[in-house]
Amino acid sequence: MKFNEKLRLLIEEKNITQKKVAEDLHIAPSTMGGYVRGVSEPDFETLKTIAAYFGVTIDFLLDTENCGGESSAEDGLLKTFREMTPLQQETFVELGKTFVRVSRENYRNNGNN
Repeated sequence: MKFNEKLRLLIEEKNITQKKVAEDLHIAPSTMGGYVRGVSEPDFETLKTIAAYFGVTIDFLLDTENCGGESSAEDGLLKTFREMTPLQQETFVELGKTFVRVSRENYRNNGNN
């Protein structure tokens, strides 16, 4: 997915307008519109600001995370995670860690070293 598509998705997920994002980030609305339409791209500093604003990584925005072969299931997991409240995110992470730990213990206990 291209940068502009990711940006559009994040704006929709946050249920805000491009104008609101532009105001919050002190970017001209026309500049933000160019980013969303894919006719221009932000400089590095603006990219870092956008990533921080949405709580995502620059790798996510630039889609370099998928260069390692991550699946669409991981993209769905990230989308779901971003839709959660901070408390839900914390609980979700702890449940995930518990799931992995228990799975490893079961694997070891069944003689599959």
